[in-house]
Amino acid sequence: MSLGNKILELRKKKGLSQEQLGEKIEVTRQTISNWELGQTTPNPDQLKLLSNALNISIDELLNNNIKNTLVEKVSNTEKLAHFTIKILKFIGVAFITLFIIDLIVLILFLATGKMPNVESSATTICNIKDNQYIIEFGTDQYFKCENCSDSMTNEIKKLVDFNNIDSSIENLEKYFKSKKGNCES
Repeated sequence: MSLGNKILELRKKKGLSQEQLGEKIEVTRQTISNWELGQTTPNPDQLKLLSNALNISIDELLNNNIKNTLVEKVSNTEKLAHFTIKILKFIGVAFITLFIIDLIVLILFLATGKMPNVESSATTICNIKDNQYIIEFGTDQYFKCENCSDSMTNEIKKLVDFNNIDSSIENLEKYFKSKKGNCES
């Protein structure tokens, strides 16, 4: 709806003639007529007086739908705030979880004097005469002995403590030394 039509509609709703409205805002009846016909428009000062006389905001008079714009901006701000809160909650939970895990590891370390069982492995090359044996084992119960016979594999497996790599290497060195061989770690 044009500004002129809006002025005409609101003036009639208030039961005012062009002359009566003109007196309220200190303009002539002809000026009101020109506004309603769309031939001229009120200046900013006249718009203020017109909005007061017709009991309507300038934005509503000019069909500036600022309410929808404000509602949309508030809605977008609320959405962003909710999204930010979700991200902060996730980061907080992740931080607390990591902190608790670190705390448990620290308590275990302090209580036992060693770090909790961590996967580790070793490879040792041992020799007897011209035969070379590559022995691999780890804390995950992994064991492999290249060039070992079944009986030798069973003997060596008995020497391996899968939870103590250093002790196992010492046992292997003793075993191969007793067979007149040697090991290199």
